[in-house]
Amino acid sequence: MTQPADTHLLPTYTPADFVAVRGAGSTLWDQDGRDYIDLGGGIAVTALGHSHPELVEVVRRQSDRLWHLSNWLPNEFAPRLAGLLCARTFAEQVFFSNSGAEANEAALKMARRHHHDRGDAERVQIIAFEGAFHGRTLLTVTAGGKYTEGFGPLPGGIAHVPFNDAPALERQLRAAPTAAVIIEPVLGEGGVVPVDPGFIAEVRRLCDAHGALLIFDEVQSGMGRSGALFMYQQLGVEPDILTSAKALGSGFPIGATLTRAAIGDCMQPGTHGSTFGGNPLACAVALRTLELLDDEVLAGVEPRAQRITEFLTELGGNRRLFSQVRRTGLLIGAELGPDWAGRAMDLVRLGWRHGLLTLPAGADVLRFAPALNISDDELGQGLDRLSQVVGEFVQGG
Repeated sequence: MTQPADTHLLPTYTPADFVAVRGAGSTLWDQDGRDYIDLGGGIAVTALGHSHPELVEVVRRQSDRLWHLSNWLPNEFAPRLAGLLCARTFAEQVFFSNSGAEANEAALKMARRHHHDRGDAERVQIIAFEGAFHGRTLLTVTAGGKYTEGFGPLPGGIAHVPFNDAPALERQLRAAPTAAVIIEPVLGEGGVVPVDPGFIAEVRRLCDAHGALLIFDEVQSGMGRSGALFMYQQLGVEPDILTSAKALGSGFPIGATLTRAAIGDCMQPGTHGSTFGGNPLACAVALRTLELLDDEVLAGVEPRAQRITEFLTELGGNRRLFSQVRRTGLLIGAELGPDWAGRAMDLVRLGWRHGLLTLPAGADVLRFAPALNISDDELGQGLDRLSQVVGEFVQGG
């Protein structure tokens, strides 16, 4: 098997021992021609599968025309993409960047700037939740609360409270003037833990009562992953700012920060920017992605999720491997039982040997985020391979 030539790359990852060179639908092939069923979706990114023919055509057509323009020059696709995002959400304005981290960075900066411009410059506190992940910039990694060791001094004015704990949130809101509360509707890296519907309604009420903005980080839960275009639409709680990335470009790098004009108008020329954000190639791909995420695709999320969940429950229960299976649409987490705690990555690695791609969500949760349109045949193959993986894992102890 050909090994990755990663000698000159920073050692920030622990990559697999194969190199993927081609993908179609929910199947990848490595340099040796071996196939892998992808139930991780590139970490919830390839929501329409690999090399979707209509998206390939968009890339081919647009790459022949125009890749990049400076921000001094408008392009034809950014306004169209922004308009469609606004038409399908609460938003009135959009800022485009290149990643979820950048989208969240813009959201946090916007929240503070909004209060500053309203004459409340002391209102700077950001409240985030334990177990969250918001990106790898210094501000967003501090908001997440993990992966900060060795990077101090960290940005100030950020507090953390337990997830799904309304009294703790209220105490922190009273502790300091708060610019915004940022929340993932379902903790992704934190173990696939959905927000309690009653709690998120209380978060909205408390933000309104204390003059804080509410930011939904839907980088992972959005773009159809929950069965709605964005999860807030199922929860019945409207944020002030929403962030998107990952599946927005079907793997082509793009991030978006959505808000209403009364908030976004504070970001006047010079306050924020992005060299590559909103470039015509990325926006053309994202526009077609958004168009393809129609009612038929969204309606297919629940039956696929149900099939996977039932399979995991039976598979893990028979072998006492999984203590709980949690899901929000096709974002599914199988928590390992006490006898197998801390070994999620062992299961992922064993999957590679069986031609299966899954994900960890922390040390104790096996995560699934397949394409929303994964075929019945590919899903069946993936679950068969998962059964083989689990059998070997349990037998080997």
